Amino acid sequence: MTNTVLVTGSTGRIGPIVVDRLADEYHVVGNSRSGGDVGDEHVRGDMTDPGDAYGVLATSDADAVVHLGMLSNPTETPGHTTFLSTVESTYNVLEASEALGVESVVLASSMSALGAGFDPDPVHLEYLPLDEAHPLTPQDPYGLAKQVMEVTADGVGRRADAPTITSLRVPWMPREQEVQAAFVERDRSLDAVRRHESYHAIHNTLFSYLHAEDAADLVACAVDAGHAGHEAVWATAEDTTVALPTAELVEQEYPGVETRRDFEGYESLVSTEKATALLGWEPQRGWRD
Repeated sequence: MTNTVLVTGSTGRIGPIVVDRLADEYHVVGNSRSGGDVGDEHVRGDMTDPGDAYGVLATSDADAVVHLGMLSNPTETPGHTTFLSTVESTYNVLEASEALGVESVVLASSMSALGAGFDPDPVHLEYLPLDEAHPLTPQDPYGLAKQVMEVTADGVGRRADAPTITSLRVPWMPREQEVQAAFVERDRSLDAVRRHESYHAIHNTLFSYLHAEDAADLVACAVDAGHAGHEAVWATAEDTTVALPTAELVEQEYPGVETRRDFEGYESLVSTEKATALLGWEPQRGWRD
């Protein structure tokens, strides 16, 4: 039974929202490198340091770990720093979790694992909607790190005493005020989005997003997951970020890509069926509400 959850990166962008959501059900211990007061208590430590990782997990006496404490913007740090932040910290968290008998580990993966977001080239798509069987082909340090993180989780998950491990592949996670400012109060026609400075990343991430509160709910579902080994799931809002029916969006943005279902409205180009089946999670919030 899960009583205590350790959240690394608890003072980061999404950390406080996740902590607030989990605090409804658990004793939450926050962790960050710089210190802070997010959570019922806080333990300072750097998860890229093995000693810190073991020390923080042991001190927190956690039954579950939510690992968010990784660099999230590769444009602000050298490539090797970005890569090692994710890969080293994840390895240390998983090793310490297994050794200390942690029941469940939730990892913050990313849409970038596909080869999106920060990759300089157009995203490689074999079919739509995207699902977990689709190949991952990242090039940039951030996307590569997320893929290596998941491969590491696969390996640890094969061990006899491994915790339940869930990687959450998520896109941009705006808060409510950001949803209003970015979507509701702006021109969301395809022509307008194509003029946006981040259009390349928006296109590569399939015009997807996930409301921060839905992301926090997703984490809560993953904390309670009971599957064996490691599983990765895609998770987005149920619609796209553009005011164009999805069938037309595919025709204009991804011509020639195989479609494996009919699109009738503004449906997301990312399937969340596995997240629903495995974790019992469904997105509840959208900018069109």
